Amino acid sequence: MNLWRALRARVQLPRDTVARWIALTTMAAMATALVLNGVFNALAGVWARPPLMEIGLMEKLAAITRIIESVEPERRAAIADSVSDGELTAQWLASREDANLPRLDDPDFNTGSKLLRHLLQNPDSTIEAYQPSDWPQGQEGRRYALLISLHDGSWVTYSMTSRSWGLEEVPRSLIVIALVVLSTVIVALVATRRLAGPLERFAQGARRFGKDFGAPPLPVEGPQELRQAILAFNAMQAQLQHFLNDRTQMLAAISHDLRAPLTRMRLRGEFIEDAEQQSKLFRDVDEMQAMVNAALEFFRDDARLEPATAFDLAELLHTVVDDFKDAGSDVALHGPGRVVYVGRPIGIKRMLTNLVDNAIKYGREPAVTLMADAQQVTIRVTDRGPGIAPEHHEAVFAPFFRVEGSRNKNTGGVGLGLAAARATVLEHGGTLTLRNRRSGGLEATVTLPFG
Repeated sequence: MNLWRALRARVQLPRDTVARWIALTTMAAMATALVLNGVFNALAGVWARPPLMEIGLMEKLAAITRIIESVEPERRAAIADSVSDGELTAQWLASREDANLPRLDDPDFNTGSKLLRHLLQNPDSTIEAYQPSDWPQGQEGRRYALLISLHDGSWVTYSMTSRSWGLEEVPRSLIVIALVVLSTVIVALVATRRLAGPLERFAQGARRFGKDFGAPPLPVEGPQELRQAILAFNAMQAQLQHFLNDRTQMLAAISHDLRAPLTRMRLRGEFIEDAEQQSKLFRDVDEMQAMVNAALEFFRDDARLEPATAFDLAELLHTVVDDFKDAGSDVALHGPGRVVYVGRPIGIKRMLTNLVDNAIKYGREPAVTLMADAQQVTIRVTDRGPGIAPEHHEAVFAPFFRVEGSRNKNTGGVGLGLAAARATVLEHGGTLTLRNRRSGGLEATVTLPFG
């Protein structure tokens, strides 16, 4: 054991890094491709064999032919017999008729003939090639045969047992390429699972924290680079959770401290004899109280601490619309009867309530449309009011911003509704945009992605 520890201390083993996995994946893919190619050559039979033109047979036949032609005619038959083996049979013939081969209209094979004439250095040599299919059906001894004429008019014949030769270069190359691609894909899929699994869980954890600030820290796994990123993310998550808890406590204290002087101002206002001045003071106190309450609600927003859960978004919309109907406001609702979404239902309900409330206050004919596909949910809240000038479509999402003229200033709002609504949507990974309708009115579009 001590020896092993000493060895590990001296030898720096490569860490589990992305670079290491890429290198191992590349080498494994190459090794797998070589193994598959070897198995293909060993077990695929004729499909893995190169054709006759690529195995050196033409060079061998040309060399034998030159040797036979270089000796006296009486010795040629013996030399031909001596080079014959179990697979290739050579025979010297004084004339073409001694070959006992069928006459073909065009027995020549072009590529092989050109190569043989070049190797024989005899451009006038007659070369005839036969396949087993050239023999009459049912005839015994059907085989491959090759006839080559010599300068003196004699012939040398070569015959081989009937067999199928390999594929040509192009199809064999395509098969090898297919094997390489297949091996690379297999190795890449296996290797990337080691990388993609922790990375995907990291992404899911980051999205979950956007919806649930109380989510637990992510497990530290994967290559070294990813481990460092997860550790940094967990540290950031802990700091944000600590910040949110401190902010909640601080705002609770501010809420108490601000309400006390406002209450004293209202009590002192009761002693003002001038009714007009008293009324103005009470309006200012009420406005300050509303601004303080709205600001504290926006910055504290306990709904942001709500854990994410699966709920029926369509049913939630029905609840919001029914609440407004009970209050005397008729809101049209269009969409499917059920859409399951994972998020913070209280925060989303508050966001939808703000948008629908704006459509009721600042317009007429409020309507809500719900649409869903495999990637996202889309909610459109429309009205028939005056709309908002295009240059203010982004500015209205800033806290305490109010549009002069185009919106009613006497509705009691302080300019935090849209800011809170967009904050909720952004925390769910979605978008909230505004646009004026062609026929008049405003359309607020909310998109919430699944996952």
